[in-house]
Amino acid sequence: MSIPSLTPEQLSAAREAATQARRARADLKSRVRSGEISLGQALDEAAANDVLAHVKVVDLLKALPRVGDKRAAEIMDRLDIAQNRRIRGLGCHQEEGLRSEFPG
Repeated sequence: MSIPSLTPEQLSAAREAATQARRARADLKSRVRSGEISLGQALDEAAANDVLAHVKVVDLLKALPRVGDKRAAEIMDRLDIAQNRRIRGLGCHQEEGLRSEFPG
């Protein structure tokens, strides 16, 4: 399968859409980091927004206060969440486990 050739306008639109998606994901993690929203609220937002659903779970966990690489890995192992899992791929028990780990 070959890659379709895009017009300069289509390339520009695709770049802009990708930039907006990255900014939205960064904003979600920033709001979690600052304590503006809780992990549960972030999961709710991601469930309603397809762009935010692509955030990696480990990145969202590391955005929480007092959660670094080691603690995020331990939580993901304990809840049986793959290291490359994105929010949209969480099962109901995994999501429930995250919410109980970080209530609020």
